[in-house]
Amino acid sequence: MGVISWIVLGLIAGLIAKALMPGKDPGGCIITILLGIGGAFVGGWVGKTLFHTDLGTFFDLRTWGLAVLGALIILVIYRMAFGRSRRD
Repeated sequence: MGVISWIVLGLIAGLIAKALMPGKDPGGCIITILLGIGGAFVGGWVGKTLFHTDLGTFFDLRTWGLAVLGALIILVIYRMAFGRSRRD
């Protein structure tokens, strides 16, 4: 995939991940793109390690699914590391 494809994939995958896991997360458009691109890398690694599948082309459904899965993993790790602890 080209650079523009990675940016578009990152933006859409990041938006989907943030919609599936709402909450107060930092950043705007650039952070969302980076979240999605990082999610594609993490999702590609998870797909190769657990499911023995690689990222496909831009229009391949498994590419999108793995990118969103990876972005969700990054959001969970971020919230565990930097989330506010509630003190009642």
